[in-house]
Amino acid sequence: MSAIRIIGSTGLLLTASLAFLDLAPSPYLAWHAPRRTSAPAVAQGNPQLRRDAALTWRYFVDATANATSLPADRIDMGTSAGKSISATTSPTDIAMYLMSLTAARDLGLVSPKAANQRMKAITATLVKLPNWHGFPYNWYNTSTGSPQNTTSGHFISTVDDGWYAAGLIVARQAFPQFAAPLTRLVNAMDFARLYDPSAGQLYGGYDTVNKTLTTWHYGNLNTESRVADYIAIGSGKVPATLWWSVYRTLPASWTWQLQKPVGQTVTHDGVPVFEGHYSMFGMKYVPSWGGSMFETLMPTIVLEEQTLAPNGLGMNDRQMVDLQMRYAASRHYPVWGISPCALPNNGYGVYGVPGLGASKYAENGTVTPYATFLALNFRPRASVANLARLQSLYHLVGPLGYYDSVNVHSGAVAHAYLALDEGMSLAALDNYLNHDSIQHYFNANPVGRKPQSLLSRENMFLHS
Repeated sequence: MSAIRIIGSTGLLLTASLAFLDLAPSPYLAWHAPRRTSAPAVAQGNPQLRRDAALTWRYFVDATANATSLPADRIDMGTSAGKSISATTSPTDIAMYLMSLTAARDLGLVSPKAANQRMKAITATLVKLPNWHGFPYNWYNTSTGSPQNTTSGHFISTVDDGWYAAGLIVARQAFPQFAAPLTRLVNAMDFARLYDPSAGQLYGGYDTVNKTLTTWHYGNLNTESRVADYIAIGSGKVPATLWWSVYRTLPASWTWQLQKPVGQTVTHDGVPVFEGHYSMFGMKYVPSWGGSMFETLMPTIVLEEQTLAPNGLGMNDRQMVDLQMRYAASRHYPVWGISPCALPNNGYGVYGVPGLGASKYAENGTVTPYATFLALNFRPRASVANLARLQSLYHLVGPLGYYDSVNVHSGAVAHAYLALDEGMSLAALDNYLNHDSIQHYFNANPVGRKPQSLLSRENMFLHS
């Protein structure tokens, strides 16, 4: 079960020391990273990271060994059969495969010829997938390509389909020989059908069985759903005011949230925007929904927030990484990186750092390696060191890369791999080792390029 769908279903609005943290001396000052404009060129990188990328790619080799080339949602190791490969996939899983195939080719993990063959096979399946007005359903059978015969299987998930579109856009730019069918798939997705003009936000999705839109919206900027917002605007199907209509922090009058935000209201394109923040460990930040790493950093796989939004989302991304590390240190955890992940015995847990979200996910000492891979572009030295500790302390590397989680209290390891988490890891590795390659492909496309000015205009902490 994908973390994205679990988070959507909640009704989203919507022994360590400080020495290993690698923190900037002043977390309040705006910082600027050099903008990368050249075409990707493979860097030698860290041998450990290149090994990690090669192992992670093996997941998708095993996960797509079926008639449809659709990636399995999950592989569990150590079962009675040796390993168990799930028979379902989601739009986000497919997006992660498209991005991972791109990364594997660019990093030399698969030959260009083999990569083209794989792209041809998955494209042939995608153009035939049953859909609703161009939007894939929530779950498909990997053997047949048919939607799962359940209400959840026929649900149209806005956030998942936003990521599906992102995967198509990356693949369209990376594999131009397949541009025509991939472009048609993107263009067929009419985000206006999922847009609520009265709220100025995207609905959570559409139930194709009962023919009803959800009663809730994706209304928080600092979550994984901002990619759907961004693409909906870039497609030209919804107004750019959508970007300003989602919350930075929730209104101060909503007293159930974990902190009362501090800030001021600023008008952007006629929309009043409360540019507020929380504070923790003396650092200002815009919270996510539940305080997990992937809510904040998954969008940075494709969005150029460090370079385009150094005083907005780019700054906040780094603050959230630093706060994850500071929290781990405060709890005397030897490793950091808290986010939704697989658990032992085929389980799944939704975790976040208390206080980093407007709401509160559980936190019981479970750490997931993909959170560290997502942080590579923000704190590379600390991230590489954290990965080394995860391996040395918990022997977390298996035949398909890092196992999905470990509990630092019990040492229990989830000997499982998820397409979502493996894909985020490999795409983040490609961005780090290969000059922001995945970002480069996404932003070379008109849909990815059109909303860039929205990122650049925000100063999240200027008015606080």
